[in-house]
Amino acid sequence: MQTLIKNTKAYRLLRAERQANRFSHAYLVILDDARNLRSALKEFAKLFFDCEDERTEREKIIAKRIDEESFLDCLVYPDPDKKFVVEDAEKLMEECVLKPVESDKRVFLIADFAQANPTSQNKLLKILEEPPENTVFLLGATTPFSVLNTVLSRVAKLEVLPFLESEIAGALYRIYGNAYSETDYALCSATCAGSLGTAQAMLEDGDYKTLIDDAFALCLCTGDKLPSLIKRIGETKHKKELLFLLRVIYRDALLCKSVPTSQRSLMLKAKKDKVEQVAQKYETSALLFAQNELTKAEEQLFFNAYYPQCLEVLLSNILLNNAKQKRKGK
Repeated sequence: MQTLIKNTKAYRLLRAERQANRFSHAYLVILDDARNLRSALKEFAKLFFDCEDERTEREKIIAKRIDEESFLDCLVYPDPDKKFVVEDAEKLMEECVLKPVESDKRVFLIADFAQANPTSQNKLLKILEEPPENTVFLLGATTPFSVLNTVLSRVAKLEVLPFLESEIAGALYRIYGNAYSETDYALCSATCAGSLGTAQAMLEDGDYKTLIDDAFALCLCTGDKLPSLIKRIGETKHKKELLFLLRVIYRDALLCKSVPTSQRSLMLKAKKDKVEQVAQKYETSALLFAQNELTKAEEQLFFNAYYPQCLEVLLSNILLNNAKQKRKGK
C-alpha cells in the first residue's frame, strides 16, 4: 500500500502543501478500500512529520512507530475493526488540548469515519471548526456520501482514485511473492474495481474464479436462461465487482471486434477465448450500449436498488439491444 499511495495525485498534493508550508487543519482522505484505509492514512500522516522517505535513523524510527501506532503525536482512532463512536470522539477531544510530546505538532487519524453515526460525527464539529494550535485531523472514508455535510464543509478532500490493473498486480506480487501465479494476480487485478483490499480478499479466498465464471455466464447466456442464472448469481457478495467485471468483458470484446490483434490490450488476457466468444455473440453497437447500461446499473446499486432485479434488467436490456442490432444488420 505504501508504494501505491505514494504514486497517487492525492499524496503528491499533500506533499506539495507541505513544501509550500500551507497545510490545512483537517483532511478527508477518500479511499474505497476498507481493508487498507488505516494503513493508507498512516502513509499520509508521515508527511506531517517529514519521515516519509526514511532517510535518517530518526525518520526510520518515527515512521516505524507511526506504523505500529506507538508514536505519541500521531494517534489513531478507533481501535482496529471497531467503529468510531461517541466515546472515541470524547477521548480525541481530551487529547487535543495536550501539547505535542515528541514533535512540533499532533496528528489525529480516524478510520473509517464514514461508518461513524451522525452523533459521533457531530461531536467533532466544533473542534474541526476551531482546532487547537499545531493540530491536524486526517479523517479516512471509503465513501464521502455518509459523511455529514457539516463535516465536509470543514475539511479539505484528498480523493484516492481507483488503482490501475498493473498497479494492483504489482502490489499483489509485492505482498504475496510466488505464493500465487502471475495469472492469478492478473485476473484478480482485473476484477477488483481498482481496490487492493478487494483484490487481496478475492485472491485469498479464491472468489475471483467464481466471479469470472459467473460474469462470462451472464454475458453468454440467452434470454430464456437468464432468470435461472440471475437466481443463482444475484445474491453474490461481490456486487460492485461483478458489474465492474461485466464492463471489462464487454470492453475487451469490443476491442476484439474493432482493433487488430497485434494492437489489442485486453484486461482479461488469460480468458481470451471466452472474450472472443462474447465478441462473436454481440454486435459492436450493442457492446457500446452495454457500457451505458452498466453506468445506470452502478448508479442504481449506489442507491440500494434490489441487486438481482437490477442485474436482470441490465442483461435483458443488453440482450434486447443486441437482437435489435442483429435484425437491422440483416
